[in-house]
Amino acid sequence: MAFSQNAKELTRIGRELYEKNEFMEAILNLNKAVTLDPTYSPAYYLRGNIKDNFEDRHGAMKDYNLALEKNPKFADAFFARGNVKMKLQDYYGAIADYSAAISINENYIEAYFNRGRAKQFLLAYEDAINDCTKIIQINPTNVDAFYMRGILRINFGDMKNGCLDLSKAGELGDHKAYEVIKEKCNQKNQDTEED
Repeated sequence: MAFSQNAKELTRIGRELYEKNEFMEAILNLNKAVTLDPTYSPAYYLRGNIKDNFEDRHGAMKDYNLALEKNPKFADAFFARGNVKMKLQDYYGAIADYSAAISINENYIEAYFNRGRAKQFLLAYEDAINDCTKIIQINPTNVDAFYMRGILRINFGDMKNGCLDLSKAGELGDHKAYEVIKEKCNQKNQDTEED
């Protein structure tokens, strides 16, 4: 138990250094933490975050894998690994990791959002729309979910509901939604007026 406490303290110090942008000192503390207690998953996770910030995607992936090996119920590690896979354009792998995070925490809004984005890249609009709808069920004022669902619905051919979602995003404060409404939603009306 003493090892875990030391690893926990070193990880806390590593997190504080990371938040101060003192990355090398943070890494050194995290390396010490995993040396003292190789089973302490938060140290691997935080070290993975630092590596990802420096675009060491494969190093980050390795640390997230270790964090998940030590703690298979670590939702944030699945989420972070999914983000790395997105950056590597491994959309199916990212979807699997976001789904794993959601299975651990069914209200993980960011995981639904990023899973929806991954599905959008794969042109799986209906599935992506469902993820946005789930976010809105969890948080009915999530402006990003309304905006993304609006774009997805338009791309999927549901112009009316897509435009209504964009309007709701605008009401909630996303002013770029109104630019998209002008561009996409009024186009049909403009074509009709010119005829």
